[in-house]
Parts: sequence; C-alpha cells; structure tokens
Amino acid sequence: MPYLVECLASVEAQTIGPARMEVIAVDDGSTDGTGECLEEFAARAPMSVTVIRQENSGGPSGPRNVGLGKATGRYVFFLDADDRLGPEALERMVAMADKNGTDVVLGKVEGVNRSAPKSMWGKTLDRADVFTSNIKFTLSAQKLFRRSLLEQHGMRFDESLFTGEDALFTLEAYLRADGVSVVADYTCYYLVGRDDGKQVTKTGSYTLRFDSARALMKLIADMVPAGEKRDLLMVRPFLITLLPQFGPKFLTDSEEVRRHKFELAKPLMDAYWTPGVARRLKVNERLRLHLVAMQQPELLLDVVKFVKAKKQAAAVLEKRGTRLYLIYPHFRSRKAGIPDEIYLADPREARAFLGYREAAANSVPRRALRKARRILRRVLPGKGFGAAAA
Repeated sequence: MPYLVECLASVEAQTIGPARMEVIAVDDGSTDGTGECLEEFAARAPMSVTVIRQENSGGPSGPRNVGLGKATGRYVFFLDADDRLGPEALERMVAMADKNGTDVVLGKVEGVNRSAPKSMWGKTLDRADVFTSNIKFTLSAQKLFRRSLLEQHGMRFDESLFTGEDALFTLEAYLRADGVSVVADYTCYYLVGRDDGKQVTKTGSYTLRFDSARALMKLIADMVPAGEKRDLLMVRPFLITLLPQFGPKFLTDSEEVRRHKFELAKPLMDAYWTPGVARRLKVNERLRLHLVAMQQPELLLDVVKFVKAKKQAAAVLEKRGTRLYLIYPHFRSRKAGIPDEIYLADPREARAFLGYREAAANSVPRRALRKARRILRRVLPGKGFGAAAA
C-alpha cells in the first residue's frame, strides 16, 4: 500500500476482459492494510479472484510459488504489487503467444521514477532468440509464461535466494521455451519506483548478490555446453550481478569486506571466466574482472578510482590504426604484468576514436582485390578497372 490500489485498478482495466482472467493475490504477511484491500477487491471485482493470506516468507519466491500452484489458466503473468499494467497488456501478449505458438512473451517495460531495461525494445519480434538478441538482459519475472511449459519442467522460483530468483526462473524459461516473443510497440508494464526506495533489488547484503551470480552461472553451465553460446549468456551475470561489487562501492568497503568479496568471487572466476566472456566486455569491465580473477585487489583499486572519476582513457593506435588500446591504469606495466589484450578495445568501443580503422579493411578478400587491380594495370596499361560490391 498505497501502490496496490493502482496495481489492482490496472488489472480491472485490462481489455482482455474479466471472463478470460483469474487473479491470485498472495498477501505475504503485510501489515499495512494490504490484506483488507485485497479482500475488498475480491468481493467487487468482475473476474475470478482468490486471496491467500500467509505469514511473511521473507522474499518474493514463496508467494509466487503459492500463486503458481493455484493457477489454472493457459498463461501466467507475475505482477508485483507496486507496479501496474498497460490497459492492453494481457490482450496483446496473449495474442502474440497464440499467434506464434511461443512459450514466453516479453511486453515493453517503462520505468516510473526508476530506470527500466531498454536495449530489447527496438522492434516487435514474433520470435526472438536468447543468444542473438538482448532479451537476456531482462530477466525479471514480469513476463507472460505458458503454464504448460512451467508444469512440464516443474519450474518454480528458488526460495533459497533473496534476490535474483527471478533471473534464474526467467532464463531457464527462455532456454526451455519453444520460442520467445517481444511486444515492443506498446508499453505493457510500468515499473514503479517506490518513494521509500525499498525495492527488494536495492536491499540486502552484498553476499546475496554473489549467491545470485553463483546460481545463475551454474544454471547456464548446466543447460548450455561450453563454447560461444555459453560465453554469450555468461556475460549477463558477470556484467550485471558480479561487476557492480567491484565498482565505486568497493572503494568505501572495509578491508575485510574487500577480502571477502575476492574470496566469494574466486570460485566463480575459476569456473566460468573465459576469454570468450572477456572479449565481449568493454575494456574497463574486462580489466576489473581480470584483476578479480588474478586476485589483485591493490591493482583493482587504482582502476576503480579511475573509473569512478569518469575519466576518458587515452588511446594508443597500432597496426596501422587497426588495433586500439585504451590506457587504463597499469597498461604495459612490467610490475603489474597485465596482458595487452586486456586493454584492447573491440570495434564497437574503438569506433569512437579518431584514426581507428576496422581490421576488415585489410581482410584477405580486399587484399586479393587490390592485387588483381595491380596485375590488370600491368597487363592492360592505360585501362581503367573497377569493381562493384553487393
């Protein structure tokens, strides 16, 4: 409360119609009048409403599992009590799933007084792939799931996790699904920032983040064979869950906490940090995680200070401008011994720097074309020679 009032109003306003909806509301030991509000809603709402009241479980996994156990519809959608739906959300998402036979549908999310994921809403997609799209960067539970998929695989939220339980559940659904759809041309979900700032994702000990990263990395390793596809997915827990533990906050951590973070990170780095993951990151991200992997907290402090200051790293261009290194702390320091490759910018990052040329300019086909031109000029002096590229 009071966010629940608008949340329930958005449910009543759904254009899919009350006959096609069932609401299962789990009051997880609230003490602010939530239970009474739900009972009142159930008494007057035009759709089927079941209210379950229970002792506080300490996290969202338990209540979601209780609700999922009661669900009877073809699809389920997990709606948090402080958020709300766009009026056409359920109608559009169900239509998308029915049209394409897909098991998961992502509806566009918009933040209200808080940030929301953006990179996956560029285009509505009948079928998206977790390996070639950005859907892996939205792993919250606020998706439409085909219930038969969840029942077939016995999928439930991990009640041992206080945070990150939704990422585990959603990524497993992506990987098991017979297709994922994206509704990007209509805002289906409004992610509301609470005035008191007490979103679950913003609270809790740093150790919970390591628990979340560990669980997600293990899921990926269990479900995806080692190689390019696994590396692609591993980027998400390394970048979103693990790396922030070695950001600006690290500078204010006590020596004991810093040491503990390195201890918690070591088995994860040993098991899952690969060159394939590293090369998909920006230089400052790759450098920080490399130093975590190498267990070098003192060198990491210098890098974090540099990143926190928001300085633009200088660039060194080599190999006729086709290799660009960003000069973060300890670049080519013999004492530090960090390989040059850690500082090598990939084309996406390097393109912002004047003088950089992508290596493709010197590719084998282009070199062969230049050689052919030289030969023809010698054979046919004075004749022009041109080539068209498709």
